[in-house]
Amino acid sequence: MISLRFYRIYDIGREIDLDWLERSLAENYFTARTSFLRVKPKSIMIEDPPLLIRMLPIQVERNGRHFEFTAVARIYDIGVISLCFIFENAHADYSALEELAFLFAGQEGLSEYFIRYLKTLGEIIKPHIRNFAINPDFYEDYTIYVTDRRDDTIDPVPLLIGERTHVSPQIREEITRNTMSYTTDDLAVLSWDSALLCTPESSTDLIDLIEFANVQVLELRYYDRELTRQMEKMYDDIEHADRLSPFRRSRQYHTIMTNQMKTYAEISEIIEKVDNLIKVTEDVYYARIYATALKVLRSSQWSESVSRKIDVIRENYSMLSDEVRIQHSNFLEWVIIILIALEFGLAIWQSIR
Repeated sequence: MISLRFYRIYDIGREIDLDWLERSLAENYFTARTSFLRVKPKSIMIEDPPLLIRMLPIQVERNGRHFEFTAVARIYDIGVISLCFIFENAHADYSALEELAFLFAGQEGLSEYFIRYLKTLGEIIKPHIRNFAINPDFYEDYTIYVTDRRDDTIDPVPLLIGERTHVSPQIREEITRNTMSYTTDDLAVLSWDSALLCTPESSTDLIDLIEFANVQVLELRYYDRELTRQMEKMYDDIEHADRLSPFRRSRQYHTIMTNQMKTYAEISEIIEKVDNLIKVTEDVYYARIYATALKVLRSSQWSESVSRKIDVIRENYSMLSDEVRIQHSNFLEWVIIILIALEFGLAIWQSIR
């Protein structure tokens, strides 16, 4: 048995009430909630499991050959849509898996289908989500290859890089570094844009964990980009405010500070939800798979980048607050000076009279 799963994950920029969406779609579409099959309920904790929508199969022609893919979508409450095209052959072996992997290397030939199905999915859920919008050019892609038997004589490197070539020992070590097994009969190799799972049992749980990791990385990338935009706008607004009169400048600073605090609160809240999207507790192997997926996807780098930009916004808020306070103090000092001058002037005028 072989299986190929091609993922593209998108962000819609707003949170989704999945319970309400599920009720709205239930009459016309097959929907379900994600659940893990081989672990105890307390081993993996998901606060709000994503909503699965089964879509019509996809017919793909590639190099004169025709393939039928199953198409499924998962919608996450944090505002993420995951599209997956699945090809399975119960009678094929690893050589067929490798052949298909090269045929669709880098998800070659699938982009137009992802765009088409994303548009279809948007039409399905758009009536149920206010101000729905999605950027088809911003996504996280990942491919998972699955076979039902482990064979240590097989080299996984060509499969994972999508080409037959003699790689250097350093590159080989980098690609195969994240190799894990639970028993002597299974194998999991994770790389930055693909994974190979060899297991005689169901691999659904491992596949879902890898998908969750990709969702989290996409969200970190998305909000890193949004923070960059907000910071650029903030600097432009400050530069504009500096050219205004002192009174108007103070009012503009207050507006900038309000926007900064709103951005800080909203993004801090969503990042906390992203970090707590799923928690793997008691199952050591699943926890290792999940942590490794986050590591190879460089989740920590994106998380650090987001944290730095949030800190910059907080520091700028503090500096603007100090500037506003200083301007306010200067204003009060001038008021006091003017009042004292008026009092002296009034005293002198009365003495002259």
